[in-house]
Amino acid sequence: MKYLFFTNTPAHVHLYKHAVQALREEGHETLILARDYTCTIDLLDWYDLSYEVYGYCDTSKGSLLSRLPAHYVRAFRLARRFDPDLIFGMGSYAAHTGAVARAPTVLLIDSEPASLDHTVSTPFARTILTPNTFRKDLGDNHYVFPGFKECAYLHPDIYTPNPSIRDRLGLGADEPYAIVRLNAFGSQHDVGKRGITGEQRHHLIERLSEEATILVSDEGDDTDLEGLPARPFDLHPALIHDALAEAELLVADTQTMVTEAALLGTPAIRSNSFVGDSDMGNFVELEDQGLIHNVAAFDDVLELSISLLRDERTDEKWQRRRNDYLSNKANLTDLIVDVASVRGHVEELESLSLFKRASSSKPVAAVSVNGD
Repeated sequence: MKYLFFTNTPAHVHLYKHAVQALREEGHETLILARDYTCTIDLLDWYDLSYEVYGYCDTSKGSLLSRLPAHYVRAFRLARRFDPDLIFGMGSYAAHTGAVARAPTVLLIDSEPASLDHTVSTPFARTILTPNTFRKDLGDNHYVFPGFKECAYLHPDIYTPNPSIRDRLGLGADEPYAIVRLNAFGSQHDVGKRGITGEQRHHLIERLSEEATILVSDEGDDTDLEGLPARPFDLHPALIHDALAEAELLVADTQTMVTEAALLGTPAIRSNSFVGDSDMGNFVELEDQGLIHNVAAFDDVLELSISLLRDERTDEKWQRRRNDYLSNKANLTDLIVDVASVRGHVEELESLSLFKRASSSKPVAAVSVNGD
């Protein structure tokens, strides 16, 4: 069998990396079509995954739209040359490439706000997979699994902590540290959204540094740390999960790393304008389970951060909650391999169930052309 995977962002590399390796070991052919976006290519090289680049874009909002036609042309050409039996992706690139290449497509979606992308991609999919926390009906072929997309690489059956990470970071064995993750807000689904502003970033770093060493991971690379009591996370991006697993706290205005922190048992505070009554189901679920905090007001971010860093019981509580929560969640890598083996005909897979329309809530209004 021949399987094609789209990796449009670094998160997609993590999502599919173990499944690609497993399928190769079973003797199947695989090809990754990658977009050169932030550290996506760096990660593919690190994991020794063969790929073809179908296009480039930076973190600005206009970059993707201006390059979209060329991206499609190259993706179509590469896919038709490979002639896949099944395509995996998260949005319109995968769905439309499948239509052109006459190959069935499996979309793995976890972001309700990407409304436009859902509209233009889901009609072309054989199967649509989402976490069971997903609150939006995506049609007759919509199936859900217990967990999150991050369970493909951070499930306890998959992830093993790196014992050398503190040495790599130059930190002492008992030195407390926190990670501040800052979003570039350059994706199409980020239009009109905001996070922690420049002045707030400085205040946050200065305040947290009184309690712990601060590492900053800045997607847009536009925060000047000169004169601030913090340093950038400057290891290879493939090591960020190891650093996150050892951290006392994550404060972020982005999305994926917050879920990753929860699955690693690291307390996380998420603050951006997605937070509110129409928030995404996965973040509502994780907060209900006591694994993250969704906070709209910046002053509340500061107060909660200090409280968590000062509480000596925080680590024990979060690890216990994490272990309890993940005890019945799917190993998504195994599930992706199972879906591949049946070419997307998932009706008989016990680990999946049809989306229950009665449980869906009103859609989240937003705009996107490229599922995150």
